[in-house]
Amino acid sequence: MGFEKCHPAVNFIYFAAVIAGMILFQHPVFLLISFSCAFLYSVKRGGWKVLVFDLILLPLVAAFALYYSSYNHFGVTVLRQNFIGNNMTLESLVYGFVLGFVAAGVMIWFSCVHSVFTTDKVVYLFGKVSPRLSLFLTILLRMVPRIKKEAKRINMAQRGIGRGVNQGNVFQRLRNCVRIFSMLITWTIESLTVSSESMRSRGSSLRGRKAFSIYRFDNRDRAYVIGVFASLTVILMAVMLKQTDILYDPRIVMTPITSMSYLFYAGYTVFCLMPLGLELWTEYRFWKARKAL
Repeated sequence: MGFEKCHPAVNFIYFAAVIAGMILFQHPVFLLISFSCAFLYSVKRGGWKVLVFDLILLPLVAAFALYYSSYNHFGVTVLRQNFIGNNMTLESLVYGFVLGFVAAGVMIWFSCVHSVFTTDKVVYLFGKVSPRLSLFLTILLRMVPRIKKEAKRINMAQRGIGRGVNQGNVFQRLRNCVRIFSMLITWTIESLTVSSESMRSRGSSLRGRKAFSIYRFDNRDRAYVIGVFASLTVILMAVMLKQTDILYDPRIVMTPITSMSYLFYAGYTVFCLMPLGLELWTEYRFWKARKAL
């Protein structure tokens, strides 16, 4: 039983809180904790393909920091001058890294959301609030893998007549890509129309229609929610004591690190590692059960 087996409301509460923390907490320690935990959990969920994607984000973060410090000149610690004679400061460079890691961390957390949330969970969460919205999101989520599969089919068919995306010179390949993209757009519009008419004939727009679900909020979910809110209480204490505050302009100034700060760091680490810890604990229990047979 991994984190994806928990109640959809539990998944939503956790990811909403952890992504909000990733965006709001620009303190280097909290930022590093959240980014590292997101990195580990995404690799655990997606394997080596996600690992490659996460590693590609790191040089992009460095490139963004250099770009940001070249065109934003706040701060008093001058490092050097760029090619147009503007000062590059330490404060703007560090803040560029912070913004880059925030954006990369949010992308990694959303990749975890995509691997945990399924279409039926989206329908369950939004069905009671707005059945039409849940139906719209369901159709969109279902269309993403279908569009990818149809693009491969169209390209394979075009390759049979010498018009694939990898056939011909540069201009011919560009023309082939535009042709395949036009076919894909036409197929997508037609498929959405068919889906819309099909759902309307099934009574999707009738008043009082409910969505079927098999989810039940049990003791396992209650225990997880208690753990989430206990960690959030520790994090809220850190916010109230200004342990998450930091200034980058004109100098880098943050609240001094005390012995109490390590308690807040530990609480935030536990909070960010909860899904990964749950999955590792589940795998350990299954391994121990198989070993006992």
